[in-house]
Amino acid sequence: MNYESPVTAERAEAYPADLVDEAEARAQRRRRWIIIGVFALVVLGAIAFFVARGGEGGAAGAGDDQSQAPVISVITPGRATIEGQIEASGTLAARRPLPVGSVGEGGRVLSVPVDAGDWVEQGQVLAVIDRAVQVQQIASARANVQVAQADADLAQANLDRALQLVDRGFISKADVDRLTATRDAARARVQVARAQLGELQERTARLNIYAPASGLVLDRNVEPGQTVGAGSGALFTIARGGEMEMLAKVSETDLASLSVGTQATVQPIGTDETFTGQVWQLSPTIEADNRQGTARIALSYAPGLRPGGFASATISSGTIVAPMLPESAVLSDNQGSYVYVVDDENKAQRRAIRLGMVTDRGIAIAEGLSGTERVVLRAGGFLTEGETVEPRKVDADGN
Repeated sequence: MNYESPVTAERAEAYPADLVDEAEARAQRRRRWIIIGVFALVVLGAIAFFVARGGEGGAAGAGDDQSQAPVISVITPGRATIEGQIEASGTLAARRPLPVGSVGEGGRVLSVPVDAGDWVEQGQVLAVIDRAVQVQQIASARANVQVAQADADLAQANLDRALQLVDRGFISKADVDRLTATRDAARARVQVARAQLGELQERTARLNIYAPASGLVLDRNVEPGQTVGAGSGALFTIARGGEMEMLAKVSETDLASLSVGTQATVQPIGTDETFTGQVWQLSPTIEADNRQGTARIALSYAPGLRPGGFASATISSGTIVAPMLPESAVLSDNQGSYVYVVDDENKAQRRAIRLGMVTDRGIAIAEGLSGTERVVLRAGGFLTEGETVEPRKVDADGN
């Protein structure tokens, strides 16, 4: 091998001048060949690149740069029948809550035989009130009836004797009239006494608190020993028939598409159990702060439905026929929602659309598409309007 070493001034004195010039010449030639080799490699790479694209050169030279167009997946959505669904959330409540309180004079509570969560029948005793004083009042009133009846019997006997003496002339007509009036007054006092007795009996019977209808006890606000009266408020709350409902909050637009009798599926939060019901009332007003209304969904009694709990609902809203697109095909900006449609010249054109309902199969297009267009499935965000593309038709799954 040949090794080169630098020729310094000190060593130059030891070598002739012609030897130094020859070494420098060889170094220059070596650098020149290195530069030529690098240039040759660059030229060869460029030639190989153009040869590889030689088959496309004719088309490029024709002015139609179709070979440079990006390959874009497109779909033709057609039109599908879609079962409309509205997703809503809200709270559970008793459909017909019955507040129950004391309707009589009240008094001290002796016992409360029911508790929250119990099922009660109509007329069942909910709370027993002390009635010792009322029992004595009833006994007194019953005795007054007997006294009044005795007075009435005596007045009737006096009148009967007087009528026997009228024909003999011992009793005048005026005396008969007076005795008749006395008899009638005595009978009236009997009726008054009996009415007072009946009143006391009814008031005493109303001391206890009874269930006005069959249903589920939701609240109990009374304990034994407590004194209650007409101003004590609701002591119990009963869900009539155990019927529940969900107060579903829906948008103003969705509320307009619902009708009474529409089927719905309700799922309480925290459980996988679902319950079937139907809309029985739609709110006649819209809340001004959030532009929402209430759809009241009637539900039959079930232990898993607890008033006050939170739940979600899926409400049927009828069927529509419209194009369906995957979410990847739908774009949006400050001008609204849109898609890219490939026209007959294979150019991407922006098309404004209005979105319909969202389902598990995709998004329904309410306006803007007929279903026969070639819609860009993906990568629409990287296209510009009027850009030439090479469409490749696929299905909605991209296959």
